Amino acid sequence: MSETLLNILFHADTYLATFITQFGNVVYVLLFGIIFMETGFVLTPFLPGDSLIFVSGTFAASGSLNPYLLFILLASAAILGDTVNYWVGHYFGEKIFVRFIKQEHLEKTKLFFEHHGKKTIVLARFMPIVRTIAPFVAGMGNMNYMTFLSYNIIGGITWVGIFVFAGYFFGNLTVVQDNLTLIVFLIIGVSCIPAIIEYIKHKRKK
Repeated sequence: MSETLLNILFHADTYLATFITQFGNVVYVLLFGIIFMETGFVLTPFLPGDSLIFVSGTFAASGSLNPYLLFILLASAAILGDTVNYWVGHYFGEKIFVRFIKQEHLEKTKLFFEHHGKKTIVLARFMPIVRTIAPFVAGMGNMNYMTFLSYNIIGGITWVGIFVFAGYFFGNLTVVQDNLTLIVFLIIGVSCIPAIIEYIKHKRKK
């Protein structure tokens, strides 16, 4: 039973039609909760993010969901999730990980966010796993909260807006409807490209 629930939670994008049929408007609460957890808890980076938002947009295109309500709720969930993640990292990050991470690594993390934190908070939204870890590390590295919050809002609105309305405007296309699973995998793959590029750049510098 627990394995079935976990499978549904981790692949909510593929079960969205069932959610809408069974729960009606309660699906908004479910979507809010999943996006909040995916961005808010450092231990749940594998929950669907990009794909779930895009698929939600495609259902909005068919009239099953309201695209504007969807955008407002999911953007709020993303911003609130990052905020919670930041404060968890700020208050508990070093206390939890200080035994496992060298002090010099913590100092490097702080310096990294001082120099690149603004860009990282926005760009991380489009990278699976990274978007869950970035706000936690920002809090652990004592990044200025008001600076973090401003870029958190920009990143959250941009991220959700792009995927909701991409799904909404293209969801009625036959090619999208017939190849939705493939498109979801493509979205996940494309989302990983920035992280791969940064990894290659890092290896070349070394």
